[in-house]
Amino acid sequence: MSSNQTEVSKRYKTFFKLLVFIIVVLNICLLIAVSKKQKQNESKNKDISTDTILNKYAGSHTCADCHPQAFEKWRYSHHALAERKLIPAVDRAVFDPPRKFKHGSQFSEARINQGKYEIVTMGKDGKIKPFPVERVFGVSPLRQFVIKYQAGRFQVTEVAADSNTGEWFDVYGNEDRKAGEWGHWTGRGMTWNSMCAICHNTRFIKNYDAEKDVYDSKMAEMGVGCEACHSGMKAHNKWQKNNPNRKGDPTVVKFTTNQWISICGSCHSRRNDLNGNFEPGSDFFDHYILSIPDETDTYYPDGQVRDEDFELAAFLSSRMNYSRVSCRDCHDSHTYKNILQDNALCLRCHEAPILPAPKIDQQTHSFHKPNTSGFYCKDCHLPQTPYMQRHLRRDHGFGIPDPLLTIRFDIPNACNRCHTNQTDQWSLEYVEKWYGEKMKRWSRERTISIALAKDGKSEALSGLLKIMREEQIPLWRAAAVNLLKRWYFRPEVQKAILAASEDTAPIVRGMSARSLEPLAGDKENLANAALSRLLNDNSRSVRVQSAWSLRSSLDTNSTAGKELIEYMKYNSDQPAGLLQIGVFYFDRGEADKSIEVLKKAISWETNSAPLHYALAICYSAIGYAQGAVKELETACHLAPKEAEYKFKLALAYNETDQLQKAIAMFEEAVKLDPEFDQAFYNLGLAYDANGDTEKALAVLNRAEVLNPYSARIPYARATILFKLGRLEEARNAASRALQINPDYKEAMFLIQNIK
Repeated sequence: MSSNQTEVSKRYKTFFKLLVFIIVVLNICLLIAVSKKQKQNESKNKDISTDTILNKYAGSHTCADCHPQAFEKWRYSHHALAERKLIPAVDRAVFDPPRKFKHGSQFSEARINQGKYEIVTMGKDGKIKPFPVERVFGVSPLRQFVIKYQAGRFQVTEVAADSNTGEWFDVYGNEDRKAGEWGHWTGRGMTWNSMCAICHNTRFIKNYDAEKDVYDSKMAEMGVGCEACHSGMKAHNKWQKNNPNRKGDPTVVKFTTNQWISICGSCHSRRNDLNGNFEPGSDFFDHYILSIPDETDTYYPDGQVRDEDFELAAFLSSRMNYSRVSCRDCHDSHTYKNILQDNALCLRCHEAPILPAPKIDQQTHSFHKPNTSGFYCKDCHLPQTPYMQRHLRRDHGFGIPDPLLTIRFDIPNACNRCHTNQTDQWSLEYVEKWYGEKMKRWSRERTISIALAKDGKSEALSGLLKIMREEQIPLWRAAAVNLLKRWYFRPEVQKAILAASEDTAPIVRGMSARSLEPLAGDKENLANAALSRLLNDNSRSVRVQSAWSLRSSLDTNSTAGKELIEYMKYNSDQPAGLLQIGVFYFDRGEADKSIEVLKKAISWETNSAPLHYALAICYSAIGYAQGAVKELETACHLAPKEAEYKFKLALAYNETDQLQKAIAMFEEAVKLDPEFDQAFYNLGLAYDANGDTEKALAVLNRAEVLNPYSARIPYARATILFKLGRLEEARNAASRALQINPDYKEAMFLIQNIK
């Protein structure tokens, strides 16, 4: 090749490289432009969606002309003032003069500085600084304050003012939450957008961007306005304006009793929100999964509220609700107050009586002097519990005080709530004297079964199965089917859980879907068939819970799959939401994604034992045993009474050749939960590995009593007995394993080798 040709070739190559570079740059620019356009369209679509929703709302002020009486009753109600701007005539007194006060180990101050209402307190960085007050929650008996924060967030203060005394206090009492913690006022546990706004305002839309971790929240109206219960009324206003004095307004929908309970319950409940899209007229279970009495301490076993549980679940657990009583039968819709005072309210139905209400003679029924504590129905049947240190709320379970349940299970009773200077036994003697055999009622029997099940006692089984067969109130059937899942290996339990999947109540079918999860598998079985059917249930909450139980193989493009994804996405601004996403990824074989999500969740909430536990399971799955041990140790430190965490830590110790630590942790697990069959089984194997064969046989016997349907337990006994030369006993144990599982090859082989 000549020098000229070489030069031409070089120039051609240079030109070609330049051309390729230009094309690449143009493509990159084009991609950026398209991406920007897509993001603009996405933002525009989001705004259109939000605007379309909010455009249906006219505001409570538009109701005043046509509905003056209702408007005036609502105007100064707790609903109207649920969230509001500062009102100097109302709020100035708790800021001026300035107040400095101690709460826990912290000092804070409330003041007015150059016309601005400020709270001087510890910020997220641990430093004391002033924070201007943006808005106020409530008016009585306490007021909390909303602070404008960063990334579209608003935070709600932990310090509050007592409306009656002007005293400032910490709503957490003596917990002394620190900066950086989830529950500190600067943490996500007090983020207005996620935790408070949807119930303190009218038609709130969260608009959380998970990628950027920012909010663009919108609402139709501050406070709980007319349209929070009646839905958007702009079309109604327009029709009325165009058709004065005409009847038959097509924009007005009369809600049913169940719809009204759903409207009230959408805020007056402890629940998981499925999509943030509830509107009046919707069914509660199409938008929420209700928290009910379960294995946690959220409720007492008789359904009394324990944590801040609000009213709905307790009400749904009651005979009142079952008898078709609704919120509006007792409460004025516009003031929220009782429509009649004291016993007059209850005697509307119980004095006549109006069936099925039993007749009550207030003079002879209460055994208390008229117009004294204990004479009023509410004192015994709607006891009060203080929340946020100042807010007394009545339990809406309409329960019957039973001191026997206090003695056996430490469940509060109304007698000793009042007679604090007397013993539970004293109260029991009186109620038995007054009411005799009436105390041996079904609600007591049901509570005993629930309480035993919460403690993991197998003697609860017959009672739970009876609840499934005979209980009329759906919430209690739901509680029973949920608690039954601990004994899923028993055929009678499987039958009951499967039957519950066809219950008439969505709350029961949803709990059945949860309890079917451990029975679902890769192979076709009755549990999988039931869950697949429930994926097409007419209630969203049932579909979502079924999708969760089938998550490892779920078609995410199905209706239920999309709804589950929507649910997880909606709650992805909280650590608990990320935990669910992490478990979802892990169970679909994407451990790396799961670890990434769980680490992010832990950075948001370092003191969550379930998060550390979930991360440990991921680490164990990828073979990072030391990481699993570390996370499990943290989980056990944060939740020292959780037997499952101790059990998993024992397994992790065993995997890292720390047998003595493993044995000690297995022993702690069975001490915490004396009916933990898996822990007894593994403890037996650990004892055997340590040379303690007699101990091993003893605890394996215990495991077999607890779970007589597991073939591996008698097989483990058989292997130990074979080593000890106790051949006949070994043969019998191996035969027992084969009775349970005729295809157990190891047991067959062992029998063949016994001469």
